[in-house]
Amino acid sequence: MQTEMVLTVIGHDRPGLVETIAESVASHGGNWVDSSMSRLGGEFAGIVRVLIPEDKTAALEKELTELDRDEKISVTVRKNSPNEDSPTGQLASFELLGHDQIGIVLKITQILARHQVNVLDLETSVTSASMEGSPMFKAVAELRLPDNIDIAALEEALETIANDIMVDIDLKTG
Repeated sequence: MQTEMVLTVIGHDRPGLVETIAESVASHGGNWVDSSMSRLGGEFAGIVRVLIPEDKTAALEKELTELDRDEKISVTVRKNSPNEDSPTGQLASFELLGHDQIGIVLKITQILARHQVNVLDLETSVTSASMEGSPMFKAVAELRLPDNIDIAALEEALETIANDIMVDIDLKTG
C-alpha cells in the first residue's frame, strides 16, 4: 500500500539541493508526484508530494529530518490521509496588479475567506514599473469557489477593495 507524504523543504540556495531530496525519496522507493519550488531571498523553498510504500515511510522520514544536521536542509514531513470527500465547487482565477503597498494580500484574502473561497495556488511578485520605476505588486491565484457562492457579491467585494487600495483585479470564473 502506498502512503502519500507532503514535504516542505527550505535551505540556503545551492546547486544539488533538489537532487539531495530526490535521492532520498528515490532510495526509499518513493515516487515524486508533484512539487512547487522557488528561490526566495537567498533561500530555496518548496513543497513536494510523494507516494511511498507504507513500510518505507519511517525510514524516509528519519533520513529527511537528518538532512537539517548534515546538509542544512530543513524538511517537514506530513503524512496525508486521503480526503473522504472530493473537492467540489467551481474553479476560478484572478490577477491583481497595482502599486506595491503593505497589506494587499491580507485585504484580498480576507474577502476570499469571507466568501469561503479556497486559495489553491498563489504567486506574488514585486517588480519595477516600466515607465516610472515604482514598485508594482502582481498576484495570480487559482481558486475554488464554494458551491453556494454568490459570484456577484464576491465580484462586488473585490471591486470595492480594488478601488480602496487602487489596484486592478481581474476575476475569471467558469
